[in-house]
Amino acid sequence: MAGVVTAKVSQRGQTSLPAELRHRWGITDGGDVAFIDLGDVALVLPGGMEAAKAEVRRVLAAGAYAEGLAAIDDPDLAV
Repeated sequence: MAGVVTAKVSQRGQTSLPAELRHRWGITDGGDVAFIDLGDVALVLPGGMEAAKAEVRRVLAAGAYAEGLAAIDDPDLAV
């Protein structure tokens, strides 16, 4: 499993989801992905916005958000 996969964006703003991700996420015949704009980066989640919301709820309920904040080694970013 690759940690980083890149894709090119056309002049019209179109891109293709790399085959490695399509296969792993089970969207080989097409499907939805959600893009969450985090400012300087975007988070891409398979399954569209409803799946993204469910994943955020799961992470927050598991306490991973607080653990993630505690792991930040930048006092300007930690809350």
